Amino acid sequence: MFRVLIADDHATFRSGLRAILHTQPDFECVAEVGDGRAAVAETIRLRPDVAILDVQMPKFDGLSAAAEIVASGLTGVRMIMLTTYDSDEYLHRALTAGVHGFVLKSLPPEELIAAIRAAARGDAYVDPSVVQRLKPRIADALAPAEDEARELPPGMAKLTAREHEVFLLLARGFTNPEIGLRLYIGDETVKTHVSRILTKLELRDRVHAVRYAYRHGVIQVGDEQDL
Repeated sequence: MFRVLIADDHATFRSGLRAILHTQPDFECVAEVGDGRAAVAETIRLRPDVAILDVQMPKFDGLSAAAEIVASGLTGVRMIMLTTYDSDEYLHRALTAGVHGFVLKSLPPEELIAAIRAAARGDAYVDPSVVQRLKPRIADALAPAEDEARELPPGMAKLTAREHEVFLLLARGFTNPEIGLRLYIGDETVKTHVSRILTKLELRDRVHAVRYAYRHGVIQVGDEQDL
């Protein structure tokens, strides 16, 4: 059973999120709080498996609350940052703070459940729409020089043929449902492949997968035109 704490200053949103958690037999909502200071106190007191923190809360914002939780020395709590705004600054601060998830509140319930479950396992999850937006900048910054040989990095040899197909689509910023439609496989199968890919390549999340793909020349700027 994964114990989850919800911190958000909107009672309606907390209620909806709690209802989503109650649909899952392996989730238990152990607390709801409406501000960042309470989030820190209750997380330290209850030691949930996952703390879901809204970025914008009174008293402490979610990012400051996450920093306080880390500074307390508490281990074993995975933190997911929730936000309405797709902000580069928020994403950067969240990743450097060591949170395990960064998701938009518009994320479909099934994807939000996947993000919470990934965090509970110790994996990282970044909202696919955020990855899609960042992809052009990551590509421009990390594209290999024209005279570099396009050789696959050694880690790619660990992937099966199907995992390689999934990785190429993942690195281009496709969501799990989009990958499933293109490869004619179910969402759960896609999630399993993505988890195995990140583990085999020792990558934290989708953003790092995109970075890895462009840095090592697995895909290059303009490859998207082939799809």
